[in-house]
Amino acid sequence: MKKEIHKIGIAGAGTMGSGIATVAALAGLEVLLYDIRGEALDHAASSVTKNLEGAVKRGKISEEDKDRAFHRISFSGDFSKLTGDLIIEAVLEKFELKKELFQKLAAQNSSDCILSSNTSSIPITRIAAVTPHPERVVGMHFFNPPHIMKLVEVISAPQTDPEVARQVKALAERMGKRAVNVKDAPGFIVNRVARPYYLEALKLLEEGVANVEEIDRLMSASGFRMGPFRLMDLIGIDSNHYTSSSMYESFYHEARFRPSRIQEQMVEAGKHGRKSGEGFYKYG
Repeated sequence: MKKEIHKIGIAGAGTMGSGIATVAALAGLEVLLYDIRGEALDHAASSVTKNLEGAVKRGKISEEDKDRAFHRISFSGDFSKLTGDLIIEAVLEKFELKKELFQKLAAQNSSDCILSSNTSSIPITRIAAVTPHPERVVGMHFFNPPHIMKLVEVISAPQTDPEVARQVKALAERMGKRAVNVKDAPGFIVNRVARPYYLEALKLLEEGVANVEEIDRLMSASGFRMGPFRLMDLIGIDSNHYTSSSMYESFYHEARFRPSRIQEQMVEAGKHGRKSGEGFYKYG
C-alpha cells in the first residue's frame, strides 16, 4: 500500500481530536473533524482557534498561517463525510465502540484508506482483527496536548503492512512530531511506563500518606514538569481511568495495574478534570 496523504478524517472532537486537527491543518492537510455531538464540535472549533492563537503568541506561526490552517478544517456531525486518505480515531477507550466505528469506516472508505487509532492501551491487533483489510490498520498515538507534545507512537500489529506504518510515521514527522515505531503491546511504551506514576500516587492518596497538593508538589520538585494529579486533570480523569482499566484487563489482572477506586468514583461523579471544571482541583 502506497498513496499520497492529502485529506484526513478525525473521528472524535474532544481534546485529542481538536489538537490533532490543529497540527494536521498546520502541516497543510485538509481535515474533516467529526463528532456525533454538536456541542463537542462547537467546543472543538473554539479549541482549535485557541491552539492556533497560542502558536501565534509564541511566535511559532504567523497570523496568515493561523487563518490558512483554520480554513483547512471542516467540522461535521455527518458520518458519511468521514472519508479520506487516512482516518484517525480519537474516541473513548472502549473496544466495542472502536470496533463498531472501524467497521463503519471500512464500509464507506476505499480499501487503501489507512485506518489509524489514537488508542493509548487497546491492542491494535484486536482492532485490526475485526476490520476488513486489516493490513491498513495502524496505531497513531498522540500525547496530550497534541498540538504541543512532540511524541507520536506508531504501532504496528502483526497484520499491519510495513508500508502503512512507514507512511504514518512520515506523516507524523511532516506534522513536526518525533515519531517512534512500536510493536503492539498493552500500553505500548509510554503508557506502560507512566501507569505507575498515576497509580502509585492514587495509592498514596488512598492510604492517607499525603494529600493531592503535597504529592504534586513533591513530584514537581523532583523534576517532573507536572504532578500526577494535575496531569490526570489535564488528560481527563475518565480517559486516564479507562486506560488503566484496559491495561489491567490486558495484563490478566496483574496487581500493579489495578485501577483506583478513588478514580472510579470521580468518573461516576462526573469529576473528569479540567474539561468538566472539577477533578482533583477546581477550575474556573
